[in-house]
Amino acid sequence: MLMTLGKQVVPLPPADGLSYFRKGTHGAGVLLIHGVTGSPVEMKYIAKALHRAGYTVYAPLLAGHGRYLATLRRTRWQDWYHAVRQASELLAEHVETLFVAGVCMGGMLGLRLARDVEAIRAVAVYSALLQYDGWNMPYHYRIGRFTVPVALGLGIGRWINLKERPPFGIKSDRIRHLLTERGNGIRGTLPAFPTETLHENLKLISATKLALPQISAPTLLVHARDDDISGPNNPVFIQRRIGGPCEIEWLDDSYHMIHVDQEHPAVSMRSAAFFDRFR
Repeated sequence: MLMTLGKQVVPLPPADGLSYFRKGTHGAGVLLIHGVTGSPVEMKYIAKALHRAGYTVYAPLLAGHGRYLATLRRTRWQDWYHAVRQASELLAEHVETLFVAGVCMGGMLGLRLARDVEAIRAVAVYSALLQYDGWNMPYHYRIGRFTVPVALGLGIGRWINLKERPPFGIKSDRIRHLLTERGNGIRGTLPAFPTETLHENLKLISATKLALPQISAPTLLVHARDDDISGPNNPVFIQRRIGGPCEIEWLDDSYHMIHVDQEHPAVSMRSAAFFDRFR
């Protein structure tokens, strides 16, 4: 499918059934990056709110995501980043001003993109994750940087899939029930976390930490004080080490999935207000 911009013909995002694209009413656009094992569908609350505020929004599907765990196992964090980089180039063809927002590891990909793409005016990161230190994280996640390479080296990691446990990052009983009663939760999300994927997450975390001083784009970190996966030290660490201006907005009534939990309207409102300052 093609969209005509003046005399230029630009291809729209691929019809994978999950990616989300809406043309806005002014010249600014936001690239929305879902989390690892997630899908663009989880970004729709934020996307629709930003679109109502006039922004062109594009939530692409990360490489290896959307269908099979076996496919995800074969991808590396560089593949996810390559998909994000390509998506930013596509969105840039439709807008004059470019922003990026991502949740969890999608936010880490967004920070790296802001380091590499000078055109990005500002970044929003939801539920930043640099260490698995939330109150609901099992011990094997906390020591994963030691145990995961061993498991993979011994050849047993391929047989291990880690599954989330209640409350699944969602504080609202109503929203959690709406998602879990549908069986697999948010459409396009994968049912487990392969060990290989956790290993890639840990490598992306290390790469992000090294890149922080090189990131100069204004950054907004939106984080729940009671995040069950990534504790409050995560955004504080980023704020102290990032190379540009950085703000933290705290939420008091959500868990990790702040972009779908009961405070998602506040996340959208604060994101739009932040991006408006740099249009």
